[in-house]
Amino acid sequence: MDIRATLAAQSYGQIRQAEQIAAPQADASAGNAFSEAIRNFTETVQQGENLATAAMTTGADPYALVTALTQTELAVETAVTVRDRVVEAYQEILRMPV
Repeated sequence: MDIRATLAAQSYGQIRQAEQIAAPQADASAGNAFSEAIRNFTETVQQGENLATAAMTTGADPYALVTALTQTELAVETAVTVRDRVVEAYQEILRMPV
């Protein structure tokens, strides 16, 4: 196993733990928390795209590229999970008797 892959996996685990610990504050409204989550998602994806472009054109640091792509993958997985939960809740509401 390549040492860079091991370091990337460790960084991935640390990032995932940090995101689970960093919960939104209780006094923040749901709208503000959702807006902040969307903004963070957009920034993460954009950073991954920028580093991928830099790696292809200028030969940027491959470790930074792997880290950024891992963060992007985690953000996309989170967005898909949230979408699935929203769809599931909507379908459950539709099944309720009137």
